[in-house]
Amino acid sequence: MPEGAARRPARPSGPLVWLHVGGPASVSGMRELAVRLTEEEDVAVLMTGAPSGAGGVLHDDIPAETAAEVRAFLDHWHPGAAVFSEGEIRPALLHEAAERRLPILLADARDPHLPRGRESWIPGAMRRALAAFTKIYAIDAAAARAFRKAGAAQGKVTIAGRLEESSSALPCLEAEREYLAKLMVARPVWFGAGVPEGEEGVVIEAQRQAMQMAHRILLILMPQDPARAGPLARSLEEAGWRVASRNDESEPEHDTEIYIVSDQAELGLWYRLAPITYLGGGLSGTGLHLSPLEPAALGSAIVHGPRPGAFGAPLGRLGAARAARAVASGRDLNEALGDLLSPDRAARLAQAAWGVVSEGAEVTENVLVTLRGLTGARTASGGG
Repeated sequence: MPEGAARRPARPSGPLVWLHVGGPASVSGMRELAVRLTEEEDVAVLMTGAPSGAGGVLHDDIPAETAAEVRAFLDHWHPGAAVFSEGEIRPALLHEAAERRLPILLADARDPHLPRGRESWIPGAMRRALAAFTKIYAIDAAAARAFRKAGAAQGKVTIAGRLEESSSALPCLEAEREYLAKLMVARPVWFGAGVPEGEEGVVIEAQRQAMQMAHRILLILMPQDPARAGPLARSLEEAGWRVASRNDESEPEHDTEIYIVSDQAELGLWYRLAPITYLGGGLSGTGLHLSPLEPAALGSAIVHGPRPGAFGAPLGRLGAARAARAVASGRDLNEALGDLLSPDRAARLAQAAWGVVSEGAEVTENVLVTLRGLTGARTASGGG
């Protein structure tokens, strides 16, 4: 029995789409595709290469590059269509897929390469493997050239860009947003999101400096550790700040200078209310632990420190589009906040960030439309 067969989950009845994540750069886009498939299409979704992070998605290991392992995998899952990402080309798997006439799309296609240790496979292996793909969605012109040079047919390669990343707008209670917006009307507001203890002083000092330019400015401050909310509120009050705390069911009054919040389930509320968001963790912490795509999707201009944490790729794209403001010190944060207090500058930054967030939506929609046609035509092939 092939080594992976005994531990595979049961295959559900009906059509199934297989998603294989080829590398870390495409994890977020493939997760979003999995969410779209499970929520909008009447198909089961299998993901290999990375956990989906979404409920209702099946998981398995991609089969080893042997004929027996590949056949056992495909016999068990019997996908109606598949989407691979990035550029690892697996000849044994793709040969068997072609034999079964399994449609396979390649999205977020970058640099085509054979699996590590298999680079010396017989000449022509890459060209024959690439012929198994139904469509190749290259991220840019350089990637398209690389796939054509490797042997992909001209008509199969499309310059498409990246898949849409997981950036669905975080929810909030609209009645609560409207109520708080009325309380904060005509006040400049900024949000310190997920701020570690080591950065609290920097953020508080930035608020002090900002009040010299806009004396009614309100800081909404969410500590990284929710347990810090109470002690932080007390220490700020002892230091002479006018503080309100959501944990105490207090509301920001007209003279409140700092409003302490702690529930990350309400991030969508604060991103909507604050035109400017400082994402904590990048100055003194180990890096950002909140996705920059979430405030970007809700129209809040992003400021962050130099340590990206797990969000290097999206921060890189935001930076390249001049859609986020990177700061290297407390002084830089003071200057950035002062600059963004100009509503038109904050709006330009937020608009550019929204462009980055939404740039992959068309690519994902094109992949979904193609899959609808493929799975609809192959419904009879689904099932145990």
